[in-house]
Amino acid sequence: MAALEFALPKRGQPLGRVKRWPTNWALVVIDAALVRLIFPIGGVGLALLAQDRGWGLFGWLDWSGAVAWIFAFVVLDFAVWLQHLASHKIPVFWRIHRMHHADSEVDVSTALRFHPIEILLSFIWKGAIIIALGGPAEAVLVFEIVLNGAALFNHANASLPLWLDKVLRLAIVTPDMHRVHHSIRRSETDSNYGFNLSVWDRLFGTYVAQPKLGHDGMELGLGPELTPKAHQLPFSLVIPFLSAERRTERSEINKS
Repeated sequence: MAALEFALPKRGQPLGRVKRWPTNWALVVIDAALVRLIFPIGGVGLALLAQDRGWGLFGWLDWSGAVAWIFAFVVLDFAVWLQHLASHKIPVFWRIHRMHHADSEVDVSTALRFHPIEILLSFIWKGAIIIALGGPAEAVLVFEIVLNGAALFNHANASLPLWLDKVLRLAIVTPDMHRVHHSIRRSETDSNYGFNLSVWDRLFGTYVAQPKLGHDGMELGLGPELTPKAHQLPFSLVIPFLSAERRTERSEINKS
């Protein structure tokens, strides 16, 4: 994805990778280390444990095979969409999640730019869903691979042909679709919550096709309170504890 966005960039990046990437990738290392330290068993390990103990829905119904695989994948994808929605609608979760949105540009590194607290909360949420389902472990493994790959894809600063974007977003979230979610306009930020399947935003009325100012004209990030310093690692880590107000649509319109 990094090579694709380098070869076919969608937007210019005035700040550049040199200033942004060290912080974003440092957060990846911190997040991975914390998860392995606190939850060494991992999501697949939880699924194996649930299967072995007969926990969860699949254990009770004795489901297995393709039906269990498809059901588990779809439920986990919806769970991630729902978690993302809650991260915007519940104030305490938004304070944590806004570190992800504070990035001044959106590219492949933004896909993994999450606060360690959010990563831990996300693991607890997904772990609870995995145990409630009771596996299958292989489906959980495939889901985790697809989820991370999809996040890298839809955050990429890559330019896809319009016809291809139109076809792909019927099923999955494309870079243009997800970029709308990173707009400085709150009405656009509060849309397109999907990370993999695009169906949930269409079903629940949170789908916005294109940004009002276009992909070249739209502003990304959270405004002057947070975004200018978001490429600094110490500042990024304390964003959840800062008291910057959420933007209002009126202030965004006036600014535009």
